[in-house]
Order: sequence, then structure tokens, then C-alpha cells
Amino acid sequence: MNIFTKIVSLAAIMLIITISGCTATDTGPEPIPDIVENEDEGSFMISTSSFENNGKIPSKYTCEGDNINPELVTDNLPEDTVSLVLIVEDPDAPMGTFTHWIVWNIEPGSIIVEDTVPGIQGLNDFKKTNYSGPCPPSGTHRYFFRIYALDTMLELESGSTRTTIEKAMMQHVIAEGELMGTYSRD
Repeated sequence: MNIFTKIVSLAAIMLIITISGCTATDTGPEPIPDIVENEDEGSFMISTSSFENNGKIPSKYTCEGDNINPELVTDNLPEDTVSLVLIVEDPDAPMGTFTHWIVWNIEPGSIIVEDTVPGIQGLNDFKKTNYSGPCPPSGTHRYFFRIYALDTMLELESGSTRTTIEKAMMQHVIAEGELMGTYSRD
């Protein structure tokens, strides 16, 4: 093969990759895989009076403060929502996404009040079943408060793992919402 043929072959391969859309992009943290079958199904708003979306989480809600959950409010839930699931996670943890809190069978339309347990709690990555606030080892981390609207209640035992909860949620998520805050111990 001469140099011209090698160049043409390489250019053809690059063109095929570009056309097929096989390119890598960094779009931030990935959503929980395989839970929402159709992302066009819906979304809703999550807000808190404790911090702005994309803003800094006050130390009160972290391991350096009272380590209590902030108030969370959902808005525009689908009418057919039967229950909610809340997952709080840090995708910037050194060993990969770290789960801080899991709660399910939350009553739709209710406000998740500060320092309360609004449903049944699962096992977080601290190996605890309660809220464990932001506590990054270094730098600024992002903390996602994701709430999923389900068309059913989940029949799971307290202390169930995230994997178990995600499997039970499959086929039942009708919408989701997200609130993100940042925190740094520096």
C-alpha cells in the first residue's frame, strides 16, 4: 500500500466515524441508566429555599454542619404520579458516583421538609440508611437531588440497595426532576 492509499483509507475511516456520530463528548453526569424509557415523557421542577439551583449548598446540610437534608419542593408533577423516589448523589467522588441518600414511597405533592424522613430509606454509599450530606475530600463537588415520579408504590424493604431500587423503578418512571448544588470544604 502506498502512502496515498493509506491517507485516503484513513480519511474514509474518519469520515465514516464522523457521519455515524461515534464521537465522545463530555455532557456532565449521566442519568441513572435504563430507568426512564422515554425521556420525552416529562420532567418537573425541584426547588429549595436553602440554595439556588447550581448554587452553593450551605454547610448546615453537610458533614461540617448539622448534616440534615434541605427542604425540597416539587412542582408540576404528572397527575398520575403514585409515589416519588429521591436519590442524592455526587458524580465527582474520586471512586465514581457516590450515593448520599435514597428514599422511596414519598407522597406526591408533599414538601420534603428539612431534617425529616419522607418515606422508606435505602442503603447509601456510607453504608447507612439516613441522609449523609456533602463531604468532599477535596475540591468542589456537585450534588444532584433527583426525584423520580412513579406510577406505583415500591414494595421493598428498608435498607435496600440502590441497584435493587433502580430495578424496581424500571418501567414505572413517568417523569423526573433535578436540583444541583455544589459544595467545597476548602
